[in-house]
Amino acid sequence: MARSELEWLTHLVKCHDKELKDLRRLDEYYEGEQPLSYMAPELIQELDDRVRQVVIEWPRLVVDSVEERLDVEGFRFGRQADADAELWRIWQANGMDEQSQQGHVDALVMKRAYAIVGANSDDERTPIITVESPLEVYAERDPRTRKVIAAVKRWCEEDADGKVDHATLYVPDATVWFVKGPKGDWVEDPDYERDDHMLGEVLVEPIVNRPRLKRTGGVSELKPIISISDAACKMATDMMISGEFHAIPRRYAIGVGPEDFEDETGRPISALKRIAGRIWAIAKNKKDDGVELGQFPEANLSNFHDTLKLLAMLVASLAGLPSRFLGHATDNPASADAIRSDESRLVKRSERKQRAFGGSWERVMRLVLLVRDGEVPEQAGNLETLWRDASTPTVAQKADAAMKLHTAKIIPLRQTREDLGYTQVQIDRMEDEDEKAAENAFARVMAGDLAALSGPKPPREDTEQQPVPEPELVG
Repeated sequence: MARSELEWLTHLVKCHDKELKDLRRLDEYYEGEQPLSYMAPELIQELDDRVRQVVIEWPRLVVDSVEERLDVEGFRFGRQADADAELWRIWQANGMDEQSQQGHVDALVMKRAYAIVGANSDDERTPIITVESPLEVYAERDPRTRKVIAAVKRWCEEDADGKVDHATLYVPDATVWFVKGPKGDWVEDPDYERDDHMLGEVLVEPIVNRPRLKRTGGVSELKPIISISDAACKMATDMMISGEFHAIPRRYAIGVGPEDFEDETGRPISALKRIAGRIWAIAKNKKDDGVELGQFPEANLSNFHDTLKLLAMLVASLAGLPSRFLGHATDNPASADAIRSDESRLVKRSERKQRAFGGSWERVMRLVLLVRDGEVPEQAGNLETLWRDASTPTVAQKADAAMKLHTAKIIPLRQTREDLGYTQVQIDRMEDEDEKAAENAFARVMAGDLAALSGPKPPREDTEQQPVPEPELVG
């Protein structure tokens, strides 16, 4: 049974509300705003505001280490050798260099992000692309085709009457704007004119991290890291508490009562100040005489250091990160081969992300063509996303490998320059310079300068022999 637009909106909002709590929790861990875990409530109450959580932001490190290797550099149709200049123009016009980076971060952290395409009333040749947070957008897929069949974007605005909830519904043939009325019901927003585009496609594309057959909504990259991060934050916080109360030697006084602790004005010092002063005072009984003073040995905090190091190794193994990323250093610096070996899992993981996210960006650009032209050309079925190399070879290694392949005529010059990491704009400028150099050489040949065929002329030497001075006779 087909749903009406209002029924779709109500259904999508309910589904979105169910997952918001989990999404906000994941976002808190990435931002380092998670609550303290594993500490007894009685201890938190006793220490009150004297304890502040020490946050070790390993979740951010895990996400950023992958995201830093995900840079889109263009799109190419089917058998075309070059990236498509028009698609790249639209990408750049929408600021997608920055937006795609933000979308990758949100997808890695909160399972998915979304890209939304729409018509541009100011420039029909440049459709609008926006990247959206899963905290505001939710989409539902057809279980048979896996395509998006409906989506909603929600946001809240402040006005003179207070907060106003807005929503945009995306269905295959229309985009409709709604606003929540005074009675809490959704009604079409009179400030926006519905867009009956009749394109037969929902103009929303999910960018999903680690999708699985039964988890098409994706899995957060932080899922295996959260519990270890909680343990590390707890151990680091305990270490600071131990540093406050045990790392500095504790002194004791036997035979001294609370009445003996006074400030310079004669007022009693509170128990909290005595604790802060690290003095334990115990009154003797009547049979004992005198006062006994002493000091306990300071505590060794190495057990905390060893535990944190163990937790760091667990994070490195689960996230595929080199141990040096988490502060583990050795006396001898790692060689270049050792560094490449350490990064092999991270590089492969990043390449997997490029494949998954690349498919999403290709579908986004097909929606761009659909909005702009009313149809998707057949060649767009073979659209390919071009990514920057996810590995970190040295410049000399890349140049050596690329030149060997080009010299052996395995790859053309343009592909050589792409492999070296040059952007499409830089490559186009190089090719322009190559054409100018070839035209200049041709002009010189036509003018009779045959040496232009083999390169620049050798420097002219003076053919006249200079006389050799005769040696002077002495005596």
